[in-house]
Amino acid sequence: MNNYNDPKDITKEFAASGSYKSSLPAVKFIIIAVLGGVFIAMGGLLSLIVAGGMAGIGADNPGLIKFMAGALFPVGLIMVSITGADLFTSDCTAFTLPLLEKKLRFVSFLKLLFLSYIFNFAGTQVIAFMLSSNLGYFAADPWQSYLYHYTEAKVYQSWGAVFVKGIGANWLVCLGMFMGYAAKDIIGKCIGIWIPVMIFVTLGYEHSIANMFFVPAAIYSGSGITWIDFVCRNLFPATLGNIAGGAICVGCVYWYLHLYKTKSPS
Repeated sequence: MNNYNDPKDITKEFAASGSYKSSLPAVKFIIIAVLGGVFIAMGGLLSLIVAGGMAGIGADNPGLIKFMAGALFPVGLIMVSITGADLFTSDCTAFTLPLLEKKLRFVSFLKLLFLSYIFNFAGTQVIAFMLSSNLGYFAADPWQSYLYHYTEAKVYQSWGAVFVKGIGANWLVCLGMFMGYAAKDIIGKCIGIWIPVMIFVTLGYEHSIANMFFVPAAIYSGSGITWIDFVCRNLFPATLGNIAGGAICVGCVYWYLHLYKTKSPS
């Protein structure tokens, strides 16, 4: 017996997760969406504290700092997956699969993504303000300089670049969830999730929910970034890219490969 699921079974499990969450009462769905935002922000905070504290090493080894941030951030998605929390970006695949299977109405698809997005945001703010900026974590260097530079680079780039990086980010995040479903044990699940998420963070792609933590944390701690710049120049294009990356590059592709049933020739 294999100790892992094959791609077809993984696709079915991913689809089943979306169907299950779509059946939850609204209050329960909201709670797990808040938790999803909290856990992603915790992974982001961990990566900032460790990678941001390596200023001396980073001066000569900038790639090492990027890798360190990438290596630590995935703990957030691992917590989301293992605890059954909800994350908007992985929902872009999880809800696309039952939608294509005609087990979820399009109106419900949009409603669930909207609720997930809004309450993920609420969860990220708990960490961005109450459990980090409010405690002075970014009040002094090297962490303040690192956070400000990191978030300014995210916000002040072209709209098109953010959109494309958003596609890359959620393609990899949803692949991480996909690979996590391959495992039948906790260690295998952690490794499966870790690899693609590490790649997206190291490469600097744009994940809307993670950015809901990073950029507000900078704003709360005194950065010159405005909420309007954040929403219009980063969050909006990153979100659209995330939807495309998760729904099309993973959801539609794996539905076609493993769930779509071609008509037999007459």
